[in-house]
Amino acid sequence: MLGLARGGVPVGWEIASALHAALDVFLVRKLGVPGWPELAMGALASGGGVVMNDNVVSSLHITEEQVRAAIDSETAELARREQAYRGGRTGVNARNKIVMIVDDGIATGASMLAAVRAVRAVGPQSIVVAVPVGPQSVCRELARAPTTWCA
Repeated sequence: MLGLARGGVPVGWEIASALHAALDVFLVRKLGVPGWPELAMGALASGGGVVMNDNVVSSLHITEEQVRAAIDSETAELARREQAYRGGRTGVNARNKIVMIVDDGIATGASMLAAVRAVRAVGPQSIVVAVPVGPQSVCRELARAPTTWCA
């Protein structure tokens, strides 16, 4: 089980405790819109998964340079946090395993989609997305991806 830092870790802990499963942290960084950092224009995840919300980028006329600057900045912060959370320890090996990715909620789905793509690249048997709240439309989008279920 992977809890997205930070909100997904306490939710993941509750689920992992109930299922007697191991829990590890998984890091995702939102790519905030310049001047409006709470609005996600995309996200990046440990292992290199990047998701962009092309509708947000085009409708707000965000330049390629602004996107690149956000990716560079958040990549550096992701590396810093990887070191802070893990201290050099490697993450869970998800190959050929059922992996549950947990967060405290989904808004646009960019962070979760980045996490799903990064985990999928490792070759899990399947991925389960577990969140207590989120729009049905995002859950349907996540469930369309092969080997992914949204609960």
